[in-house]
Amino acid sequence: MNIVVLLKQTPDTESVIRIAPDGQSIVTQDLKWIINPYDEFAVEAALRLKEKHGGTVTIVSWGPQRVVEAIRTALAMGADKGVLLDDEALEGSDSLGVARALAAVVQGLQPDIVLCGSRAVDYDLAQRGPMVAELLGWPHVGLAVSLESDGSSVTIERPLEGGKVMLQADLPAVVTMGGSHAVWNPRYASLPGIMKAKKKPLEMKKLADLGLSVEECGAPAAKIRMVSLEMPPERKPGRIIDDGLDTEGKAAALIKALHEEAKVI
Repeated sequence: MNIVVLLKQTPDTESVIRIAPDGQSIVTQDLKWIINPYDEFAVEAALRLKEKHGGTVTIVSWGPQRVVEAIRTALAMGADKGVLLDDEALEGSDSLGVARALAAVVQGLQPDIVLCGSRAVDYDLAQRGPMVAELLGWPHVGLAVSLESDGSSVTIERPLEGGKVMLQADLPAVVTMGGSHAVWNPRYASLPGIMKAKKKPLEMKKLADLGLSVEECGAPAAKIRMVSLEMPPERKPGRIIDDGLDTEGKAAALIKALHEEAKVI
């Protein structure tokens, strides 16, 4: 199978996020960058498909040169080649602009299936996969916690309150991955894999290579713009009701506080 994984590089979830002076972006200096965890699930699912059916796994990403590290990590896990869309013309683009560029890359690769995370842990928009599928005219099945394919169709399970639902779509299709690390258990990059990754092909592309322009994918085409960012308000410290009261007195004081102070009852 010819498999493509759309991969985004995001700040480590344990990073300390600071808002930049412009109030519309974050300070990127000293941040640790990682593969978006949900896209890491997609890499693992792609490698399992390759092990079962044979074929190739191509990692497609976008962003500055620092994204090469994330692609090389996926290559070290076992992917075969990478494509990085590194173009300053994409600065200021929204999800639709990026999706247009990614769909153009995918069209050139002509895969049987495209996998990506159901969401990214930075802006949490959950738009990339469905938009790429719509632009390609392919079916989209989302929040997959399992994935099987016979080469002509794909079958997934996705969580449903109280159970799971099974969905099937003909290939080519786009699948977005849900679940958790416990569900997918992505493999670690081995030392031989890391060494091999350095020699695997990594192609750099610009919008012009895809027949696209900044007017189609960049800031001029953006339908959504970031207006401002702000940190959530600090939580007030918790309060312990004690005051030397017995159990009945503590319960009465708690009810009074919930009613008069917290106003939740």
